[in-house]
Amino acid sequence: MVGDKWSMLVIGALAVGDARYSDLDTAIPALSRRMLTVTLKRLQRSGLVDRMSHPEVPPRVEYSLTGLGASLLSAIDPLAAWSAEHHTEVRHHQDTYDNSTTPDAVHGGAGKGAPTP
Repeated sequence: MVGDKWSMLVIGALAVGDARYSDLDTAIPALSRRMLTVTLKRLQRSGLVDRMSHPEVPPRVEYSLTGLGASLLSAIDPLAAWSAEHHTEVRHHQDTYDNSTTPDAVHGGAGKGAPTP
C-alpha cells in the first residue's frame, strides 16, 4: 500500500503540513491528476491521510497526515535521504548500462548465440 512511489511522494509532501489538492499537484509534477486522486483516496481509506472540506464558496479541501501517516515518516526519511545521497551515482550506473547495452539485449531480443534474422 505505501510501497508505491506515489504514496511515498504524497506522504513526503504532506510531511511539511496541510496541503490543498493543487499544492500537491504542483509539488509532484510527474504525478497525473488521476493518479493523485486515486493515491489520496487510497491513503485516506487506509487512515494515513485526512481530507477536510471547508464549507466555503468555492469549496476548499485540504489534506493532512493522520497520526498513523505521520508515524511512517520515521521509516520514509532514511529512504529519502539515501535516495538523495546516491541519486547521482545511481543515475550514472543507469546511463552507463543504457549506453553499453544493445537494444536487443535490453528488450529481450536474440541473445548471445542466437541466430541473427
